[in-house]
Amino acid sequence: MATSIGQFLQLEKLDTNLFRNIHHRENFMGTLFGGQVLAQALMACTKTIDDPNLLPHSLHAYFLRAGKSADPVIYDVETVRDGQSIRSRRAVARQYGKPIFNMSASFHQLEEGYHHQESMPEGIASPEELLKTANPIVHDQHIPPSDNRAGAFNPLEILPLDGVSCDTTEVRAPRAMFWMRAKERLSDESIEHYCTLAFASDLGLLATTLLPHNTSLFTGEIIAASIDHAMWFHSREFRADDWLLCTTYSPWAGNARGFAHGSIFTRDGRLILSTCQEGLIRPNHQPTA
Repeated sequence: MATSIGQFLQLEKLDTNLFRNIHHRENFMGTLFGGQVLAQALMACTKTIDDPNLLPHSLHAYFLRAGKSADPVIYDVETVRDGQSIRSRRAVARQYGKPIFNMSASFHQLEEGYHHQESMPEGIASPEELLKTANPIVHDQHIPPSDNRAGAFNPLEILPLDGVSCDTTEVRAPRAMFWMRAKERLSDESIEHYCTLAFASDLGLLATTLLPHNTSLFTGEIIAASIDHAMWFHSREFRADDWLLCTTYSPWAGNARGFAHGSIFTRDGRLILSTCQEGLIRPNHQPTA
């Protein structure tokens, strides 16, 4: 059983560009947590890149089937293109011979160029201020707050701002902010921090789409699942075991789907990540597909 992000990201090499995870983690529905598949697929792609100066700058993924937490996942990576400064990979995650997830990822070397970014929200409480009055939440949108199963692997600390947590049923605007960091010290390997953010990027987005609707992912009223997911890494200058500010916003929900995007900032205001996700938020009285 994994007790750290570093262990969780370990993959067994089966053949050229073919990997199998060693540790797997269920969510409260007994299926694989989507952030696990994102993070491990990104690590599998990285293992086919032989230049340490090339790091991920984007990924685009589809969740095709619910994975089973009782069995390992096979990651099959295709070398799509190796350019001078950008390399492209495609990964397919399989269980029982069937694809459960696919992802395209792109890697880029560090270059000089023009720069601008949106500003970090101002006037928000620091993590230290919040810790004076609250303990970090160590569950995510896929594990109910009341679920205290022994051995549950929860690698992140989360400090909600304005009292908005993933399990609230209070009607609110579809916006949320929270501080987040890995609970344990990570290594100095950059890719471990990138994969930690991939793991974390599946937190909070679907929960944000339900904030205006007097329900949550944990009420038993919703059939929820990630459908597609995208990430863009903007900076290498971050550590996932330092506090990072996450902001999420859902501009639309309808037709049993919700869409949300998020931004992640360092404490000094650097925008390091943008992410978007659409997911199923079907009222569970309707027939399933």
